[in-house]
Amino acid sequence: MAIRPVLRLGDPRLLQVASEVTDFNSAELDMLIEDMFDTMAAQDGAGLAAPQIGIGLRVVIFGFDDNPRYPDISAVPRTILINPQIIKISDEMEQGWEGCLSVPGMRGVVSRYKHIRYSGFDAAGNAIDVDASGFHARVVQHECDHLDGIIYTQRLTEPSKFGFTEELLSSGQLSSDGCSE
Repeated sequence: MAIRPVLRLGDPRLLQVASEVTDFNSAELDMLIEDMFDTMAAQDGAGLAAPQIGIGLRVVIFGFDDNPRYPDISAVPRTILINPQIIKISDEMEQGWEGCLSVPGMRGVVSRYKHIRYSGFDAAGNAIDVDASGFHARVVQHECDHLDGIIYTQRLTEPSKFGFTEELLSSGQLSSDGCSE
């Protein structure tokens, strides 16, 4: 329905912990989710959290078939995830490049769990329980961090591997399949 402005790094609302959703299957929630998908698509994002558009609720969306920002990454199922919980399946971590619609034009290396299980609810209040690995797991962890007021820049593993996407690409540090939100 509408493309909403995405808050940028420095906006204090991005650092707040979001509240749980208690009213499922409502017109307001459906409109929020539709606006989130419109906003994510307009930005070529892989995911978006409600706090990124100034809504302090525990709602994330993610998923794509094809995305020009990471043409070599496999599809991630289109998902609405409300009041999410993440459980690591193993202690195995994976380093990867991330970006964020709230930190436009920049990327950095972040360590994330390689295999996770996430659970929560869809917009109608139906339970969701999914095992994910690789980029799918990375996207879920990245988006759920937003619900706790955490931006990927707070999780950088090596400050020297953080910079503007254009410069990282031209210097060969980042390939076209580098991960980002």
